[in-house]
Amino acid sequence: MNLSTSLRSRWPLLAPLATTLVIALLPTPAGLPPHAWYFFAIFLGCVVGLILEPLPGAVIGLVGVTLVALLSRWVLFSPEQLANDGFNAANQAFAWAVSGFTNSTVWLIFGAFMFALGYEKTGLGRRISLWLVKAMGKRTLTLGYAVMIADGILAPFTPSNTARSAGTIYPVIRNLPPLYDSHPNDPSMKRMGSFLMWTAIAATCVTSSMFLTALAPNLLAIALTESATGIHISWGQWFMAVVPVGVLLLLLVPLLCYWLCAPEVKAGHEISDWAKGELQTLGPLTRHEIMLVMMVVTALLLWIFAGDIISGSLVGLLVICGMLLTGMVSWNDILDNRAAWNTFVWFATLVALAGGLSQVGFVGWFGNLVGGQISHFDPLVAMVALVVIFYVLHYFFASITAHVTALLPVMLAAASGIAGLDMQLFILLLLPTLGFMGILTPYGTGPSPVYYGSGYLPSALYWRLGAIFGLLFLVAWLAIGLPWLLLIQ
Repeated sequence: MNLSTSLRSRWPLLAPLATTLVIALLPTPAGLPPHAWYFFAIFLGCVVGLILEPLPGAVIGLVGVTLVALLSRWVLFSPEQLANDGFNAANQAFAWAVSGFTNSTVWLIFGAFMFALGYEKTGLGRRISLWLVKAMGKRTLTLGYAVMIADGILAPFTPSNTARSAGTIYPVIRNLPPLYDSHPNDPSMKRMGSFLMWTAIAATCVTSSMFLTALAPNLLAIALTESATGIHISWGQWFMAVVPVGVLLLLLVPLLCYWLCAPEVKAGHEISDWAKGELQTLGPLTRHEIMLVMMVVTALLLWIFAGDIISGSLVGLLVICGMLLTGMVSWNDILDNRAAWNTFVWFATLVALAGGLSQVGFVGWFGNLVGGQISHFDPLVAMVALVVIFYVLHYFFASITAHVTALLPVMLAAASGIAGLDMQLFILLLLPTLGFMGILTPYGTGPSPVYYGSGYLPSALYWRLGAIFGLLFLVAWLAIGLPWLLLIQ
């Protein structure tokens, strides 16, 4: 291997380090303490690492908080704090490094991943999808609605849209096009496959915005927002903010897909018959499936109506205990759920890092700087402009989590510097765009590469539909969502 080849293979690993060093060596901006600038340099290096992914996200986050804690005297704490006789920098640095692991939202994410494990282990998720296909699969359009409804039913309890859509919906619908002689990477894909695959990815992007617990970065964004602003958004507040636009888009998505990605086959009994046969193979509802239905319905009711009585995170732990005690899942199943533990560590470290931006004063400084530049804007106009910028910049991200980590603190800081801007309204307008923006590119959200790689959505078609649906989602959200938010505020 020659030197140039070696450098090309190593640059994703070297880029985060180079970014950190370059930013740290630049002159500290006026009005910002040096330690805050150094913290920002490490934070930005972590963001570059999350975008390029030379290592798993959890490793990058863990390295980031460890580095900050190790260099805390120069990065995390001000000279005034260090001069305080009662201040123990070593203990405080460690407490900060692990603070994300005590964050209630991080535990809610973990609990929701266990819900997904329950769906998988009991087979309930697959049964729901097959049942809807059997009931609505005689016409292609209603089959599209069945795909949408299946995703919508699973969404409130499945924080990973990859697990929900790519792991539960896709394995069912990939069996359907060949029944109509519609095959991947072939002109026959237009007969059925392209319509079904695009309907599935479009539907999951809408449901990912509609429910707080339908997309893990939603929960991360809530945690980062609360850390930066002190404003907490509950599950019910999120749902009430999005429900008019979400319901409308869910009703329109299969129809729009039917028009813009028109299937050549309009009706037939094969798909419905296939699903019926699969359901017969599954047999009647098992005891574990019935118990899981009871648990998730109870959890949903507690999340919506009992937020003042029991923490949403504790609800998640309660369901985990129930699944363990009933044998629905085993402790080894939980230990083997690498995605859940990876996300737990990843989000916990990212929460600490993003919260540190506020702790060292960077967010306040940046907010005043940006706010001063757009302070002459009408608060509502500035709010919409920031949302549009936040949304369109997702073209440059292959991860919604990386997008949130990199840009959300910046958007919050900019908004906080605008006089008269209602921060709670802005947060409710900004955060639900996270699910919608996943439709933009073949790498925009977790399930995207799966559907893109199915062979039914060639590159040109995916980018064209992504731009059309991405614009539609954004316009609908601003045209309907904003007036609705103003009405219910």
